Amino acid sequence: MRELVQATTAIVIVCALLFFTVDRMQSAGSAGSKDTLTVYNWGEYIDPELIDKFEEETGIKVTYETFDSNEAMLTKVQQGGSAYDIAVPSEYTIESMKEDDLLIPIDHNLVPNLQNINEDFLDLPFDPGNEYSIPYFWGTVGIVYNPNLIDDHLTFETWEDLWDPSLKRKVFLVDGSREVVGMGLNSIGESLNVKDDDLLRKATDHLIELSPNIKAIIGDEITPLMINNEASVALTFSGQAADMMWENEELEFAVPQEGSNLWFDNMVIPKTSQNIEGAHKFINFMLDPENAAQNADYVGYSTPNEAAWELMDEEVINDERFYPPHDQREKLEVYENLGLEWLGKYNEYFLEFKMSLN
Repeated sequence: MRELVQATTAIVIVCALLFFTVDRMQSAGSAGSKDTLTVYNWGEYIDPELIDKFEEETGIKVTYETFDSNEAMLTKVQQGGSAYDIAVPSEYTIESMKEDDLLIPIDHNLVPNLQNINEDFLDLPFDPGNEYSIPYFWGTVGIVYNPNLIDDHLTFETWEDLWDPSLKRKVFLVDGSREVVGMGLNSIGESLNVKDDDLLRKATDHLIELSPNIKAIIGDEITPLMINNEASVALTFSGQAADMMWENEELEFAVPQEGSNLWFDNMVIPKTSQNIEGAHKFINFMLDPENAAQNADYVGYSTPNEAAWELMDEEVINDERFYPPHDQREKLEVYENLGLEWLGKYNEYFLEFKMSLN
């Protein structure tokens, strides 16, 4: 009995010591968190000089990590293993993160530079009142092509041009189920947010007819390959197209008239944040007109920061391929949060299409 009591006492003492140690470590980590900020963003999606500038101005050390898909980012945040202070998801993922209670509301009083954002990019359906998210970049999904390497009749004003027999093994596709299946849906005159198995089946069958023209389905490497004329045509994001066109002046970009995706990437503060005050400082810093203009110039995507437009090259902001006017944007669709069941179906149809390639 005495041995049992002694053993129990020892266990209690050890547990108390462990609790004390963990509590001290957490307190120390929390106390030091105001000096650090962990940003989780897409690759090549910020000018590194701005990170240096933010660190110099605030004394906050930035740890910068990257992801290559909304789904990968969401999984990492859900797991909670990393204390991210800022993340930059797309609109449909923001909806999902809100539903899962993964975000901290934005204190607009701490982000006075929010006034610099054009009103067209505020109060959107995926986050009314911008309660949880602040605009970062926006753009479209379209087709980049080299007119010198294809037949003259192909202008890609319609998605059907991709199916032209002359493009056999000449087309790259971005590796994304929403983008590719969405393109298939748009090509048959349907919304890229449908929840209908018959329409998804029809769109996938049409995509399978495109298989002979596909050279590869790839990720970020699509940029250097198009620059080097490794393919004639590619389905890609507008910002990537701008990067390609900067390096290869022969390239053109088009958004088909049937419609396409209008996407928004916004800054959010995950509940994993250990430096909420620093996160607000970072958001406000990125909304400064000078910083936003510099970032847009470096990244190549369209900025929603209206005050920054005045500091940018007029040729850039007047290019309707990358800054389509309001009436053109009304023809485009924002990805909606499909839910796990339908997102899984989109992924299954996309995989079926991939398997059809030979």
